[in-house]
Amino acid sequence: MPGIVLFCAGVVVSLAASWLLVSRLERLGERAGFSEAWLGLVAALAADAPEITSSVTALARGQASVGAGVVIGSNVFNLAALLGLAAVVAGWIGFHRRVVVLAGVPAVWVAVVCLLTVAAVVAPAVGLVLAAVVLVPYVGVLGMRRARMERLRLPARWVRWLVAAVHEEETELAEAIRPRPGTWRDAVAAAGALVVVVGASTVMEVAATAAGRRYGVADIVTGGLVLAVVTSLPNAVSAVYLARRGRGAAVLSTALNSNAINVVAGLLIPAALAGLGPGSGQGVLVAAWYAGLTVLALALAYRGRGLGRGSGTAIIAGYLAFVTALIVTVQQGETRAATAVFPAAAMAGAGALLLTRPARSRTAAASPGGLWQRESVLPGWSIGRLWRLSLILCGVVAACDAASGPHLTLIGLLIAGPCCALLTARWALTAAASGFAELLGVVLGVPDQIFATVTQYAFLAAVAAVGTTATVGAAVLQYQRP
Repeated sequence: MPGIVLFCAGVVVSLAASWLLVSRLERLGERAGFSEAWLGLVAALAADAPEITSSVTALARGQASVGAGVVIGSNVFNLAALLGLAAVVAGWIGFHRRVVVLAGVPAVWVAVVCLLTVAAVVAPAVGLVLAAVVLVPYVGVLGMRRARMERLRLPARWVRWLVAAVHEEETELAEAIRPRPGTWRDAVAAAGALVVVVGASTVMEVAATAAGRRYGVADIVTGGLVLAVVTSLPNAVSAVYLARRGRGAAVLSTALNSNAINVVAGLLIPAALAGLGPGSGQGVLVAAWYAGLTVLALALAYRGRGLGRGSGTAIIAGYLAFVTALIVTVQQGETRAATAVFPAAAMAGAGALLLTRPARSRTAAASPGGLWQRESVLPGWSIGRLWRLSLILCGVVAACDAASGPHLTLIGLLIAGPCCALLTARWALTAAASGFAELLGVVLGVPDQIFATVTQYAFLAAVAAVGTTATVGAAVLQYQRP
């Protein structure tokens, strides 16, 4: 009981001090002449202080599961709360596609580097270098004034795109972050708040770990769920507030930049100095969900030029699937293939359906015709009918394969889906069908008893090759047709 009381006290003090730290650092950044984008980065860094401190404390104490869990679990929760929940509450968050690409490319890169580092494919120091390769230019561009950006030695078209993307992001951030210039009092307050955040977050992490072990809670659950959610609550409230005011770019940049800062400052830097410890399947599972949900959220945001309630619900469902998968692996005592693959495959299938449904205008209803009713390459067949057939073919092959078990492997026949989708002459639909076939091929490795073997890799490579070829062919057909 004393440990729980100490944990709750640490949470309250840490979050309150982090709020004070954010407001004072914003004022100091305004005094220093930071751009709106840099002010957003400073605010994200200050708001992430509890997660970063908790992670560093855990890694320093040799508790790699807690340390990595706090950072990566917090990032998964950020995607669900800052983007998913905000979209559901606000009803719609509009994004400029340039802003999605500008913030999304570094976000996906950092998520992949995080996964490779946690899976011990690359050393933490190498992961830090890989992250810096993209983040340093990204932060540099965000801090440039327009005149300086226009002098970059890049093709004129690239420069115009960068100027427009940064301008679109800063326009909304200027509305969301409008601090007055700071004084020496703000500097003193920021220094004091930082000390309090560090101290309270350290107490919070130690108390949570001790309480978790006392009550038999796994370290990865303590870090990846309990500490991750608690330390991210202020960001979630802020995102909902901004979303309701229509500040889509501010919501997106807050979520993605916060996640990138978490990984670099809370995981890669301390791990490069003190080591990450032995890897675990549960840690890799958390990192894989972080990367996958990042890609899904960005794809939905780019496809629809924003996130509506449907997309937001899908992102939240992804987080709940992640929680379920993590708890099941903890109860099983190991990360089994079925537990890791099936929830991810279900979310990927739902995401593919959302990505390929026709986009609807928010100002007027879609016309009765539209993409789905247009005639495909196959006479008498509409695009929608043919694409649904491609998914059904994949489903039938998968059902027959799963029913036959290891006696009959039909993964190679999944190429029927992409080949059928090719006749829609729509590269996006063909790519979605190809991805669906590839995911089914991964899942079918379990009943076929060839999961993660050379045989499965050969089948998956064949399906991927046919899917890629079909997608390219559909793109050629699409641009040749009127």
